[in-house]
Amino acid sequence: MRIGFIGAGRMGAPMAARLAAAGHEVRVLGRTDETRSALADLGLTAVADPTEVADGADAVVLCVFSDEQVRAVCLDGPLLGALPRGALLVVHTTGAPDTVGAVAAAAARYGVGVVDAPVSGGPHDIARGTLTVFLGGGDVEIARAREVLGAYADPVLHVGPLGAGQRVKLVNNALFAAQIGLVAEAVRLAGELGVEETTLLHALPHASGGSRALAGIAAKGSVDGFGSAVGEFLRKDIAVTRALAGALGANLGLLAAAIEAGVPPEAASAPTEGLPHA
Repeated sequence: MRIGFIGAGRMGAPMAARLAAAGHEVRVLGRTDETRSALADLGLTAVADPTEVADGADAVVLCVFSDEQVRAVCLDGPLLGALPRGALLVVHTTGAPDTVGAVAAAAARYGVGVVDAPVSGGPHDIARGTLTVFLGGGDVEIARAREVLGAYADPVLHVGPLGAGQRVKLVNNALFAAQIGLVAEAVRLAGELGVEETTLLHALPHASGGSRALAGIAAKGSVDGFGSAVGEFLRKDIAVTRALAGALGANLGLLAAAIEAGVPPEAASAPTEGLPHA
């Protein structure tokens, strides 16, 4: 397949490299000479304009940070209009279901299909081809998306219609943030009982209290260290989750207090690597 890629950052660059290694013809957007040079070092074809990414593409993968960036690329920029009729847009960005819905409505005017495909995992999972993807969309679009995602993801889970992938991922991240909060509270309790954090984090991953969140915290050596690594992304996603829950009259319940303990709200900046210039 001929695949375009926008958002070649920490997650996107290894995705694009896996796509190329799988035999796809891949063109990646790079905003600067330095970025394009780094992409070329990975064996990728780097281009400077989103219309070059879209030209003749069977599919375009979008892996930017935020809803705002998705809208900037898809609704305010030339991408959708430059795609051939029948092309597919795969949106990896975790965000509001309404955003991917607006993108799909705009894409439909050009005969372009859309799936939302938020992911769970990191670059190490991409390297192994074991990234988890939550797919939302119609059966035809899902089947075509699997041809792309199979290069770096397994399992690829079809969780419902367009927007369902976002809902599942937001719940996942709320639970993950709550688990970080529970570990933080466990560390606090341990300290009051005279047990050091490093000792606790060395012991608990081997016991029934273990979890993926705990394993990540233990690998970083502290709750604060892990929070610094993932906080920017989780705060962004938790803000979307709270907004969606509020709009639908849903309640985070016990998750809310645990989330506050693990991922206190702070202003999060939005990296723009992979975006076209405004």
